[in-house]
Amino acid sequence: MLPLLVAVMAALHACGSANKVRPPPAPFTTIYVLTPGASATIGPAGAGGMAGVAQAAPLVRLERVNDSRCRAGSVCVWAGYISFSFTLQQADGTVSSFVLSDNMPNGVATVQRAGLTFTLAGYEPKALPAKTEAPPDYRVSLKVSNINPP
Repeated sequence: MLPLLVAVMAALHACGSANKVRPPPAPFTTIYVLTPGASATIGPAGAGGMAGVAQAAPLVRLERVNDSRCRAGSVCVWAGYISFSFTLQQADGTVSSFVLSDNMPNGVATVQRAGLTFTLAGYEPKALPAKTEAPPDYRVSLKVSNINPP
């Protein structure tokens, strides 16, 4: 009788444990538009409003824009480049950094971090103001996907 009871208890425990397995996340590709200092919660449609998902979703932040391009009306030795520094904070609190650029020497426009692909999809403004004007208000389009690229 005792072996039967142990077997039944083990089966019930296994059934209860099976419910705790999380299904894989739904595939998504989303474009976030960020300004310096702004952040976005990553997930399908910004976590889709599902209860409990926002707290467990990673957070990406545009830390800064490095724009060394030659301004209109300036005489420059080189054309310069523009790059964007991001941080990615995971649900467990770990933080990683990455830089994206479409024209920085040895730079990349796409990186992979924590099962996500981050791609620089664009930025505004493309044209630089004159050297006497204030720096522009940058808007950076960041494509994020949990689908591995081919």
